[in-house]
Amino acid sequence: MNLSLSFAPLIPALWFGVLTALSLALAAFFSLRRMRVAVWRFFAMALLLLLIANPSIRNEERDPVPDIGLIVVDTSASMKLEEREEAARTAAETLRERMGRLEALDIRTIYAGTPGGRDGTQLFADIDAALADIPMDRLAGLVLLTDGQVHDVPENLSALGIDAPVHSIILGNPKAYDRRLVIEEAPRFGIVDEELTITFRIEETGPAPDDAPRTVTLRLDGETRATARALPGQQGAVTVTLPHGGPNVIELEVEGAPEELTHQNNRAVTVPTGIRDRLRVLLVSGEPHAGERTWRNLLKADPAVDLVHFTILRPPEKQDGTPINELSLIAFPTRELFALKLDEFDLVIFDRYRRRGVLPLVYFDNIARYVEEGGALLAAAGPPFAGPFSLYRTPLANILPAEPTGEVEEEGFRPELTGEGRRHPVTAALPGAEGDSPNWGRWFRLIGTRPDQGQTLMQGASAKPLLVLDRVGEGRVAQLMSDQGWLWARGFEGGGPQAELLRRVAHWLMKEPDLEEERLSARGEADSLTIERRTMADTAAPAEVISPSGAREEVTLNKAKPGLFTATIEADELGLYRIEQDGMTALAAIGPANPKEYAEVVASDENIRPLTEASGGGVYNVVLPGNDPPAVRRVRAGRDAHGADWIGLRDNEAYILRGVREVPLLAGILAITAMLALLLFAWWRESR
Repeated sequence: MNLSLSFAPLIPALWFGVLTALSLALAAFFSLRRMRVAVWRFFAMALLLLLIANPSIRNEERDPVPDIGLIVVDTSASMKLEEREEAARTAAETLRERMGRLEALDIRTIYAGTPGGRDGTQLFADIDAALADIPMDRLAGLVLLTDGQVHDVPENLSALGIDAPVHSIILGNPKAYDRRLVIEEAPRFGIVDEELTITFRIEETGPAPDDAPRTVTLRLDGETRATARALPGQQGAVTVTLPHGGPNVIELEVEGAPEELTHQNNRAVTVPTGIRDRLRVLLVSGEPHAGERTWRNLLKADPAVDLVHFTILRPPEKQDGTPINELSLIAFPTRELFALKLDEFDLVIFDRYRRRGVLPLVYFDNIARYVEEGGALLAAAGPPFAGPFSLYRTPLANILPAEPTGEVEEEGFRPELTGEGRRHPVTAALPGAEGDSPNWGRWFRLIGTRPDQGQTLMQGASAKPLLVLDRVGEGRVAQLMSDQGWLWARGFEGGGPQAELLRRVAHWLMKEPDLEEERLSARGEADSLTIERRTMADTAAPAEVISPSGAREEVTLNKAKPGLFTATIEADELGLYRIEQDGMTALAAIGPANPKEYAEVVASDENIRPLTEASGGGVYNVVLPGNDPPAVRRVRAGRDAHGADWIGLRDNEAYILRGVREVPLLAGILAITAMLALLLFAWWRESR
C-alpha cells in the first residue's frame, strides 16, 4: 500500500493564491484589533481554503521493477596479453554470481572494444549502444572489466548521458615492463637514389632489464638496409636511400626483450613515396626517319624527363667540300656523353643507329659496362641492324639478347603477344590485347633476329621476335626489332598502344616495381589480406603469411590469369603482415600500420579514473585471474557507492503504476455546514 495526500484545487492556482493572501490579511487585521472572535473567523477561513483545495487520500497500486546492472567486458586486442582475457572471464563470472544474489536486480553483460578496432579500444561506443535499450531510471550502475587502455573515454559524465555509478576493475599488472618504438619524424616523400632521414624514439615502461643502448633495424620492402643504436627516451636517427619510385615500405624495429608484454609495438612503419627528381634520357638517332619525331614527342611530353637528343645528319665519311664554319650543325659531344657523363643518364636509347665511325668502339665498351652496373639500354632496330654496320657488331653484342640474322621482312603484319608476353606485366594488359589476336594496326618492317637469351614478349610475321627484354648484370636491356611503331601513333588501321607500350618498356628498364615479372605483393582491405604473385612460371608455390603477433599461416595461391596467382584470407589482427614466398618478401598493413591499440599496453587507470570518480564509482586492480573482484552491494541514491573492497549498485526503487484510488477528505455539504456554523458562532460571540 502506497498512501499519499494530494490536492486538486477547485479554482485556478493563481486565484487560490490570491484568496489565501486575502484570508491571511483578514486574520492579521482581526488579531491586531484583538477581536474576541478572531480565532473562530480564522478557523472558518481556513476551512474555506481547505474546502477549495480539495484534499484527498491517494492510494497507488505499484508493481516493483528490477534495476539493471551492466557488466562491460573489454575484448580488445591488448586484453590477450598477460592472461587478462582469462582474468576478465573469471571476474565476470564472479560478479554475475554475486549480483545474482541481490534482490530486484537484472544483470546484463556486453563484450565491447571489438578486437582489431582501427581506432584503438572503442569501449564506450559499444556501451552507448547497450544503454540505448536500458531505461535510465532503472540503471543501477556499470562495472567495467578492462586493462584501462581505452581510447574513447567521454570527457565528462554528462557526455555519457547517465546518472549512475561507473566502477572500473583494471586487469593486468600496472608495473609490467614493455618497450616500444615511436617514429617521430619521417618524410612522406623522398627523391629516388637520395638519402632520407627518419628520426625515432624508444620508450620503455616499467623496470628496464638494463640501461644499455638498444639496436634498431631498418628494413626497406622487407630487406634489411641499416641499423642504429639509441638509448631509451632519447631521439635516434637512421638514413636510407629510396631505390625506386612509388611507395617504399620502411619498417623500423627495436630489439626485443624476454620480459616485454609484447613485441608487436617494437615495430613502426612509414611508407614514403619515392619521386624521381628528373629522368635523364639520352636518345641517339642514327639518321632522320618517320619515327624519329614520335620518339621525341613521346619523351618530351613527360615533364619529368630531361631529354638529350642527337640525330646524326652528317656522318664523318661525307665529304662535299663545305667549310666547317658554314655548317649550321653542332658537333656530337661523344667524349662528354659516353666517357664523362654516361653514368648521369637513367636510360640510353639507340634509334636506327648504324656504325659510321662517329662513336669509337671504346665508347660502346663504356655503354656495356654502364648497363652491367645498373644502367638501362633500349635499342630500336632499323634496316642497318641487319647489315655489316649493325650495332651488334660492337661490344654491345655482349649485352644484346637477340642476334641479327641479316633478314629484313617488309610486308604487313600485326604485332602479337607471345606466351611470355601474356604473362609479363609490360605487355599482359596492353589495351587491345584481349583475345587470341590483338586488334592492332599493321607494321611493315621486321628485322630478323635470333634471341639467345632474355624474354620474347611480342612477335611479328612467322612468329619472329619483335620485342625482347633481358637483364644484364645489375642493368636491363630491351630490343625492338622494328622502326614502324610510329604507324600506331598516327592511327594507321586503328593504330595501337604505342605510347603505353614504350612507357611500360622504359619504366621496366628503370626497375619500376609494378612491372617486375617476378614479384610478390600484398594489400590490406578492411578485414582481409589479398596476396598477388606475378611470375613467368606456370605454377606458384604456397606463400607463408606472418601476422603482426608472429603467427604463421601457409596460403595456397590460385591462378587468376596467365602470370598472376592470387589469394585472399581473413585478417583479424591490426598491424603489419609479412608475406614470404620463393625468397621474396611483401608487406601489407591491415588498418593503420602502427595500430593505436598497441601504442600503450601496460595496464593503467590513468585514462578512465576521472570519469569513474566523477560518477561516484571506484577503481580497483585485479592482477591475475586468481584475484577476486570486490564485493557488490545495493545502495540508496545519495549514499556512497564504493568502498575499499566493495562496489555499490544504486537502488532506484523503480516501479510500474497499475492503478490509483483517491478518497476526498472533505465532503462538500459537511464542510459548508461546518464553515457556516463557525461563522454563526463568531457572530453570536461578537453580539454579546
